[in-house]
Amino acid sequence: MDEIENINLILLNIGYKAHYADWNWKEVNSPYARIYIVESGAAKVVMPDGVYTIEPGYLYLIPSFVTHSYENDSTFTIYYIHIYDQHNMFDRLSFPFKVDANKLHYLLVKRLLAINPGRKLECSDPDTYNNFPTLIRNIAKSNQFPVNSIMETKGILLHLFSQFLANTSFKRDITDNRIIKVVRFIRENINQNIKIKDLSAICYLTDDHFIRLFKKEMHCTPMHYINQKKIEKAQLLLVIDKEPIKEIAYSLSFENISYFYKLFKRITGLTPNQYKKNICNK
Repeated sequence: MDEIENINLILLNIGYKAHYADWNWKEVNSPYARIYIVESGAAKVVMPDGVYTIEPGYLYLIPSFVTHSYENDSTFTIYYIHIYDQHNMFDRLSFPFKVDANKLHYLLVKRLLAINPGRKLECSDPDTYNNFPTLIRNIAKSNQFPVNSIMETKGILLHLFSQFLANTSFKRDITDNRIIKVVRFIRENINQNIKIKDLSAICYLTDDHFIRLFKKEMHCTPMHYINQKKIEKAQLLLVIDKEPIKEIAYSLSFENISYFYKLFKRITGLTPNQYKKNICNK
């Protein structure tokens, strides 16, 4: 699958934690993914599509930018892994929340913990680590380990992550191969000034015919989709990049900064300044 050819997973955190009815956090949303494997006991995770019980015997995956909550009223122990995906595949693909886990998976998680000392969370409260400085430090820290540890870490992460790939699907049920190519082009060129004529040429269609086909498959206009993806990329850059907001806008081919601000607020409900302040001051 072309969507996963360039996977580059960066380990941010890994740790083991015993909870005593204290894993209760609301409206958690992060620019990175989480993998959990429970050793004993059980808890609940409230996802957008329902409430799930997490328990031993499974690997669990929460993609980046998915708002969720935790509920726990008893004792349970869990291994947690935080992963940053540079290509943001979670934006394009839907993954199962859980897959079966076996003894090898538990051994691999324990090995990952052993070769990455000092990567555990100091506090379980997401407000203490869901912030710009911590994310930057964790990404930088990923390159400070010995080369053999970095390579082994990537191998283990890919193996664990691969368990979820069998049941992935496009987030939208795209049936036309031409639109699949267009969506891939938009994703790979989101920093560019993408024009309708560029996209219709990929499909060998007139502009009007292409727009109708795109709306049928994606349930929105091409420009609405492009703007949505640009602003989502801007949200990520505001979290991980120290560049001024106007430079981030320019990097996404917004020549009119006022338009970028208006579009950002229309889509997110906040100005770029408000968004960055809310994230960085958490």
